[in-house]
Amino acid sequence: MAELQERILFTAEDEEEVEFFVLEQTRIGGVNYILVADSEGEEAEALILKEMPIEEGTTAEETVYGIVEDEEELNAISKVFMEMLDDVEIEVGKE
Repeated sequence: MAELQERILFTAEDEEEVEFFVLEQTRIGGVNYILVADSEGEEAEALILKEMPIEEGTTAEETVYGIVEDEEELNAISKVFMEMLDDVEIEVGKE
């Protein structure tokens, strides 16, 4: 039986709610990163998100994540996630 993946609900800047499947999480250099996918299938689109500094007006229950866009950071973190998930291949690319 396949392991059920944790789901996480994000609220985008336009207030639209988006659900992702959490594939893995790690902490590097004091920063939390999560690897999420838009579906459970083999061809799912994935994003690497990092926890952002708490902004004024953010409650203690909220955590703000942003998409890792810096190419060097993205490549380094994707390698870490590939090592953690030996059965997953991450193809790094920009849309």
